[in-house]
This record gives sequence, C-alpha cells and structure tokens, in this order.
Amino acid sequence: MLKGFKEFILRGNVIDLAVAVVIGAAFTAVVNSIVNNLFNPLIGALFRADSLDSAFVWEISTTDGEIAEVKFGAVLGAILTFLIVAAVVYFVFVLPMNILKERAEARRQAGEPKAEDPETELTVLAEIRDLLAADRRGAPGTGRPE
Repeated sequence: MLKGFKEFILRGNVIDLAVAVVIGAAFTAVVNSIVNNLFNPLIGALFRADSLDSAFVWEISTTDGEIAEVKFGAVLGAILTFLIVAAVVYFVFVLPMNILKERAEARRQAGEPKAEDPETELTVLAEIRDLLAADRRGAPGTGRPE
C-alpha cells in the first residue's frame, strides 16, 4: 500500500502539477498586483467611481416584504476585471514570450543549413536504375566505348 502511494507521489505528473500550482500562485500574485495597483486606479480615475458593485443596483420587493438587490454593476465589474487580467496576461507575458520565441527560432534557422529531403530506398533504387540504363546505352563516363 505504501509502495503504491510512493510511486504515485514520485510520478512525474504529480511533481509537475505541484510545481505548476506553486508557480501559478506566484504568477497570480504578479498579475493581481499589476491589475490592482496600475489598471484599477486608472479606470477609477477615468470613470470617477470607487466601485461598480454599488452602481446599477436594481431593487426588487419580494412577496414577504424583503428587498432583493440585483447588482448589474458588480457583474459588469467582474467582466471588466476579467478582461483587464486577460489583457495584462497577454500583453505583458504571452506576447513578449511569443516574440522572443520567434526571434530565437529565426536565429536558430538562420544558423542551420537547409535540410535536404532525406534519401529513401525509392530514390536510391531510381538512381541505380538510371545508372544501369546509362551503362547499357554506353553513355560517356561509364567506362564503355560509345
């Protein structure tokens, strides 16, 4: 029983997943810091609103006299936060990494000679056929007189 648990824990996928979770948490902190400390204040200054949570509230009276609040502003704020986080992830992390990858690939390809098509059995057999046919015809350079 312990042997199976040990194999499970030491399997590569589990270790990779653990590393991904830790890196993901650190990455989340970086993205949230950029969004909360850079973009949210800019949007707040632009719209002069502290929070969208209290904006666009629709109050509905229930049958027992209670008031239910439908907060469209909170939903709008969540959508904006998602779009801002997605934009930060793309423009700050994904796009620069893709550009660096493309440049590295271009440099690597520039330094390598072009690879020719690999020689297959069919191409070798075709060359042998052509040489034998030329030899039978007495072509120049085959060692036979014309």
